[in-house]
Amino acid sequence: MNQSRLHFLWRERNVCRRFRTGVSLHSHTSYSRENLGFIPRYARKVALLAKILDWHERDYRRKSGKDVDYSRAWWTPPAGPAEAWHIERTQIENLDLNPLVSLTDHDDIESGFVLHVIEECGAAPVSVEWTVPYGPSFFHLGLHNLPAHAARAILSDLAAYTARPQAEGLAGLLAALNERRETLVVFNHPLWDEAGIGAAAHFELFQSFLGRYGAWLHALELNGLRPWAENRRVMRAAAGSGHPLVAGGDRHGCEPNPNLNLTNAGSFEEFASEIRKDRISDVLFLPQYREPLKLRYLESVRDVLRDYPEYPGRVRWLDRFFYRSETGAEVPASVLFKGNGLGVVRHFLGLSGLLDRRHVRSAIRSALADGQEVAP
Repeated sequence: MNQSRLHFLWRERNVCRRFRTGVSLHSHTSYSRENLGFIPRYARKVALLAKILDWHERDYRRKSGKDVDYSRAWWTPPAGPAEAWHIERTQIENLDLNPLVSLTDHDDIESGFVLHVIEECGAAPVSVEWTVPYGPSFFHLGLHNLPAHAARAILSDLAAYTARPQAEGLAGLLAALNERRETLVVFNHPLWDEAGIGAAAHFELFQSFLGRYGAWLHALELNGLRPWAENRRVMRAAAGSGHPLVAGGDRHGCEPNPNLNLTNAGSFEEFASEIRKDRISDVLFLPQYREPLKLRYLESVRDVLRDYPEYPGRVRWLDRFFYRSETGAEVPASVLFKGNGLGVVRHFLGLSGLLDRRHVRSAIRSALADGQEVAP
């Protein structure tokens, strides 16, 4: 029986006292390649960013005679594995909980191995967010706590499927993952139409995928960067399928995950057993989830673009953006844009700096509120 319970820290201020451990699932590091489609997709949700983006695209079209091809460009989050782990650990410890942090880069497991050579992070699981093509779209599965000795071989098999998907092969891969009792398989942001095929078509694909492969999926994710209305639909889907719900923050920038799992487990293996075997899950939403989603998107874009003097080799956004040329060469943005980069980026960073002023932030919060946030 599915026993998923939701908690909201602003309503239950003492809820953490009943638990031993906070679990952070689904966050990204500098090893994660993020398609540049993220920028226009989120920027167009905020009027100011949409205008800046439109100006840049018109300027590029005027100079090159071509439209911007975002599919050939990508960026990497600013925080490396250690920094990302510390962001999540600090928030959990501030709640007087023991931290379990699972970093899940897109189709890459190296962040987990990097943490294994750092003494204080050595117990961190090796995890990944796997891209699974399906029909005209794709889904993302969070695979948490892969066995370290076999993780690279497992990832090789998963990557082969992503590159050349065949329906008959997916069941075997998921069944094999399910056999590894220490591993947790989570259906990440399952109702997000990331490919843009249309909400109705995406929901139909979701139902098909869950019907075919749901027996090997251990939980559905309530995503910290998706609207509350969408997460409520995920809750209804989980109630129908019997899957537990888990928290997945999906952090890419510097804000820690806005939701966590609460547990009395002392290890990730114990936590995975609670979800898989006992089907018990306690999800905690933190106060930052109440902020208007558009405001949080705005801050995420600022995190992606601002400088980080403390991160050698990743200081400027130019060091973290890349483009694949027509010859297949991977070219950093620092080669394409000399100096400090596009003026439009500097303009945006200057304006977004106003968010640090309390009265300005309050006004922007009110302007961007759309009534879709979780109720007080």
